Amino acid sequence: MQNQDQPTLDHRKRDFLKYLLGGSFVAWVVSIFYPVLAYLKPPKQGEVEVSSVKVGKIEDIQKDSGQIVKFGNKPVILVRKPNGEFRSFSATCTHLDCTVQYRSDMGVIWCACHNGKYDLNGRNIEGPPPRPLEEFRVVMQGDEVLISKNV
Repeated sequence: MQNQDQPTLDHRKRDFLKYLLGGSFVAWVVSIFYPVLAYLKPPKQGEVEVSSVKVGKIEDIQKDSGQIVKFGNKPVILVRKPNGEFRSFSATCTHLDCTVQYRSDMGVIWCACHNGKYDLNGRNIEGPPPRPLEEFRVVMQGDEVLISKNV
């Protein structure tokens, strides 16, 4: 007579098939969703090493204006003050990495995210930004304006 607590051979075969089919189903689900999720995740971009960027001709940049320029992977803001002097800073706010812009009506570099303000020397003067903007060097090469890293 067979013990009631011991599984029969048929029971063990059924359990084995249940685990095999369950594992196959899980593998199938993963094989469908993994490529979709991998496609949706943006690829990592390495840091692009740039030493300087040509912005344009001096006469094409109006006084009391600002423009955003790509410096490798990062945005940089070039500001031409009302007196004609050029200044350049990282265009990434030091608070939450929003992109800043020049506001000629206020005479400041302004972050729209949380109303952070920087003076035209890059110093944080109002709002939540904890530190000044990183400064870049503006170089005049003939009639061209170039931005380079402050070394």
